[in-house]
Amino acid sequence: MPFIHKNEIKTRDTLPGFHGKMISTDHFTYIDWKLDAGSVLPEHSHIHEQLTSIEEGQMEFTLDGETRVLGPGMLVVIPPNGVHSGKTITDCRVIDIFYPVRDDYK
Repeated sequence: MPFIHKNEIKTRDTLPGFHGKMISTDHFTYIDWKLDAGSVLPEHSHIHEQLTSIEEGQMEFTLDGETRVLGPGMLVVIPPNGVHSGKTITDCRVIDIFYPVRDDYK
């Protein structure tokens, strides 16, 4: 499956306001999220290294106790077991990449 169009990937809702198109390879998981304004990502952590890219909109994001307002072009590198949470200020589009694969998102 080397060539995929995002429109062919079914959207999954994982939390209220979180709509994601997810795909996993043998090594990583990629998610293209559409997030509704006012959506809350509860504080959590996981064993996966995560790279988050804000493509559109603004969100407040907290990582290991440090809170920032993020907008387009900003990246967050979340280490394994990094405690993080967030809340969208506007509608957002966010890309997440996880290593290793998120079995819960397969």
